[in-house]
Amino acid sequence: MSTSDVTRRAGDHKGEGRKREGRKGEQPMVPPAAFTSYYGTPVLNPPVWEARDIAGYFFLGGLAGGASLLAAGADLTGQPALGRVAKAGAFAGGLLSFGLLVDDLGRPARFLNMLRVFKPTSPMSVGSWVLAGYVPACGVAALCAMTGRLPRAGAIATTGAAVLAPVVASYTAALISDTAVPAWHDGYPEMPFVFTGSGAMAAGGLALLAAPPSESAPARNLAILGTAMELAAFTRMERRIGMTAEPYTTGRGGRYLRAAKILALAGAAGAAASGLLPGRALPGREGSGRRVVAALSGAALVAASAATRWGIFHAGLESARDPKYTVVPQRQRRAAQAADGVPPATRIPPA
Repeated sequence: MSTSDVTRRAGDHKGEGRKREGRKGEQPMVPPAAFTSYYGTPVLNPPVWEARDIAGYFFLGGLAGGASLLAAGADLTGQPALGRVAKAGAFAGGLLSFGLLVDDLGRPARFLNMLRVFKPTSPMSVGSWVLAGYVPACGVAALCAMTGRLPRAGAIATTGAAVLAPVVASYTAALISDTAVPAWHDGYPEMPFVFTGSGAMAAGGLALLAAPPSESAPARNLAILGTAMELAAFTRMERRIGMTAEPYTTGRGGRYLRAAKILALAGAAGAAASGLLPGRALPGREGSGRRVVAALSGAALVAASAATRWGIFHAGLESARDPKYTVVPQRQRRAAQAADGVPPATRIPPA
């Protein structure tokens, strides 16, 4: 075959290629790719935490923080019975929360190792130091309140615990938001308000359950305020994060959170109603009607707070297992950055 024949045939092929390119009505044989899975495997390694340890640690820490604030308020307003209940609840919640954290770590020495350094950029480091100071302060406050001795030391300990209480109630929200778990990380602006409101709701519910009705007004107000804060922050978070919020409405996490919402609304309504009941609701038993309603409302509020923490925990695990909650939002953010004119080299999904 001569060189001219080869050249002619190559030209013919080029001409055919041009004809094919110019044909109208051709459809691509492969449809646009839609991401559903990364070969059926997760992109992230889900946390290996146990629900009993970590979800319980979240719940009890929030309850303790809210109870410490309630105890300080009870002391300032001269309500000793409410103060004793709140201080005992704060100490019990803080101690149990600390115990669950140590159980998750495996042995106490690992907690002590975390106190070797203080790292302000690490929620776990900050939380460990705060917890190390908070639990002893709660213990001194509760002991002084129960025995009636050393009132000045008890007042100092109560104040110290109240100062640390907001951090105790909310730092676990920063802890989970600092992970790569999509349902937790994407909700970082609202998560501290969800956890703080949930802690206040639990503390108010505990006081309604155990304190005398004559001193339950501060607990009732705290419970209603905490319920409103939690529900408002959680609703805003769900609307803002879009598809990443799906695990909060489906599966095991969704079931916990639906139960939490029902219990929270019922408990808050009961708490409000208990303040309107007369002191002698049942014949011959002073305040018994108010007492029953307050106790049932308190139990519902405590259960709602616990269900919220378990629901958030399981929803986070589910979002880590399904790769679409990691990949699809990243692609959406990159597309939005491209539309805004961000240079390609800097189109990195926010950490």
